[in-house]
Amino acid sequence: MNFNQAVTTAFSKYAVFTGRASRPEFWWFALFNVMVAIAATIVDAIIGIELFSIASGLALLLPGLGVAVRRLHDTDRTGWWVLIGLVPIIGLVVLIIFYATPGTPGDNEYGPAPAA
Repeated sequence: MNFNQAVTTAFSKYAVFTGRASRPEFWWFALFNVMVAIAATIVDAIIGIELFSIASGLALLLPGLGVAVRRLHDTDRTGWWVLIGLVPIIGLVVLIIFYATPGTPGDNEYGPAPAA
């Protein structure tokens, strides 16, 4: 899966919290989020109002949450694990480890293996 496919898939499954997402899909969309955040911050600095950062953050919230939950499903974990990110520092480290872990081969309780 390449960058364009990952972003297209994440947006086509805008608020879908079922199924599974491959590692490339998750990490390419995470890179897209970072690039949008940087661009929005630059535009906000130019115009002097924090408008684009808020708008882009809200627009990317549901697809980002959806792909994160589907990524956890691929590792055979419930999507509720995403809430551990609310724990300062440790929660983020645990989530990064979960997101970087290879998915379970074959089908699991969340569906068939995603196309890599």
